[in-house]
Amino acid sequence: MVNEVRLSHEVELTVSFHDCDPMGVVWHGNYFRFFEVAREALLGKFNYGYREMKASGYVWPVVDTRVKYRVPLSYEQRIRVRASIEEFENRLRIAYVIFDAVSGRRTTTGYTIQVAVQEGEQALSFVSPAILLERLGVAR
Repeated sequence: MVNEVRLSHEVELTVSFHDCDPMGVVWHGNYFRFFEVAREALLGKFNYGYREMKASGYVWPVVDTRVKYRVPLSYEQRIRVRASIEEFENRLRIAYVIFDAVSGRRTTTGYTIQVAVQEGEQALSFVSPAILLERLGVAR
């Protein structure tokens, strides 16, 4: 696994009313939306967001994901979501940690795994395309 600070990015969000269930706690499925916001910001940092992915001839579907709910999030809570690229050679594995922005307490962890699929042929690439490695500044 990769552990480079430059391959991480954090965003700060405030939990909205529409993110919560009737008990005022963030509905479990919305954590993936928080992950997505951080993932988009991280990939944008390398100029390889979803538009650039598509323009390069690849789509990157999420094929596996996991979330561990440690402490519930609630309405109007300020949170920091850190996304970090852990693997990039054969797939894109991004780890996430959600923190309470005020206390710094870790509330949630998880990951997503995406694979490169050639858009036209719908063919799975068993190694990450050169464009990803180029954008990440990684020599092949």
